[in-house]
Amino acid sequence: MREVYRVIDANLNRAREGLRVLEEVARFILEDADLSLRIKEMRHSLAAAVKDLPGGMLDLVRARDAAGDVGAGTWTEGERDRQDLFDLVLANIKRVQEAARVMEEFGKLLNPDTAGFKKIRFDSYSLEKELLARLAPGRPPEKN
Repeated sequence: MREVYRVIDANLNRAREGLRVLEEVARFILEDADLSLRIKEMRHSLAAAVKDLPGGMLDLVRARDAAGDVGAGTWTEGERDRQDLFDLVLANIKRVQEAARVMEEFGKLLNPDTAGFKKIRFDSYSLEKELLARLAPGRPPEKN
């Protein structure tokens, strides 16, 4: 089970870090106190969702092995490149969404009720729409 806790711990950190970047955009770039507070509350709701796991935060930290993480030193080109604020926000909201999904799935191995992580994931979809619309109201949709 230690491996499951490691996966959840890494993704919890990833989600909180992504939300923190988004919170700073809302606070200092958009200067929107309400949006900043909503994002801050999403970060805090992650802590509440962790409490539903057996062992909670303590077991997550105990399972952590940052020095032994075989993926810690790997980078993709996209991770190093941010063209503008829109790209920065998009990368971080996707980070939050992916991490929330991983925590939701792996969390089921510890507790079948992962509704807290699922709520964060769905809240992040709404947040993505709002942030991207505000940052690029005239930007054409990207083509795949």
